[in-house]
Amino acid sequence: MASPAPAFVVQDPPVNRLFHLMVHTGASDLHLSVSVPPMIRKDGRMMPIEETAPHLTAEDIRRLLAPITPEKNRAEFERRHDTDFAYEIQGLARFRANIFMDRKGMGAVFRVIPSQILTAEQLGLSQHLLQLCHLSKGLVLVTGPTGSGKSTTLCAMVDYINRVRHDHVITIEDPIEFVHDNKQCLINQREVHTHTDGFKDALRAALREDPDIVLVGEMRDLETVAIAIETAETGHLVFGTLHTSTAASTVDRIIDQFPADRQSQIRVMLSESLKAVVAQTLCRKIGGGRIAALETLIVNTAISNLIREGKTFQIPSMMQVGKAQGNQTLNDALADLVKNKLVAPEEAYVKAVDKAGFEALLKRMAVDTKFLTPSAPVAPRP
Repeated sequence: MASPAPAFVVQDPPVNRLFHLMVHTGASDLHLSVSVPPMIRKDGRMMPIEETAPHLTAEDIRRLLAPITPEKNRAEFERRHDTDFAYEIQGLARFRANIFMDRKGMGAVFRVIPSQILTAEQLGLSQHLLQLCHLSKGLVLVTGPTGSGKSTTLCAMVDYINRVRHDHVITIEDPIEFVHDNKQCLINQREVHTHTDGFKDALRAALREDPDIVLVGEMRDLETVAIAIETAETGHLVFGTLHTSTAASTVDRIIDQFPADRQSQIRVMLSESLKAVVAQTLCRKIGGGRIAALETLIVNTAISNLIREGKTFQIPSMMQVGKAQGNQTLNDALADLVKNKLVAPEEAYVKAVDKAGFEALLKRMAVDTKFLTPSAPVAPRP
């Protein structure tokens, strides 16, 4: 029997009732838009938060959002027509908020950030990934599309560091999502636009703040990427995120951001500082819930040479022969999930980047691939 929904206090902002329902339902996102009921994303699918929920008007949304929007974000919204902030309900969760304007009026999306940090053990991170948390310097990137669980993976790695090391960790986030208490490490969490002007400013300042480990919430621009690589080169461990879908494309994306006359130098710097790329995607589990498929690139001497020589197209084949060192392609990760009956073959195929290679892999595993055959169109009635 389902547990009762958490108590909602009447004097709380009215939108809190939706947040309680959202968390109780196990949804990842709440969407508020004009002319539709409040919608949630659960296990990757959009649905109304309640069957009987009425359609929202522009005035409804303004009334729901006004009590929880900080003053500076109201001013930013009036100026730019979108703004980001974090909202917290003590004992329930934190929420990453984006308020925007579309053709019908005001809208908002809230991503739930659980109060309880998922540990590396609970996420089932491999020993090869945990070994990255013991590095003294270098660049470790966690990549994937929006909503693929990058923040959750990085949070678990920072929590693991917090439990096993005695170091100074600085995080630069927009906004702060998971809140870390000091365990064995000293952790300073800085929020862009609240505690600093931008990622590059905070990253440059971090070099004067005696860090051992720096987490960059998003490497958005060339300057931030350049400072992150330099920080990794100067004896710090740097974690960062990018919106790339594969490990090899991550290397290309970083190098391609730089002007042609700097790319050779960046290749050399990256070949020496990059230690690993974890590219992840979330899949719907059989029976409900979601699970991450992780493509893992552990940079060794051979891969470092490929980066330096501009032969990144050879990285996937090098990952295949380096499985013992922790390398794993996305196709192999998805195949393992199918083999262990955690994810349906159809779902894994949708998430695969190299679909032809994954289809061949399914056939070698003797998995029924009838779902790949397009069904014949239904003939129109005479």
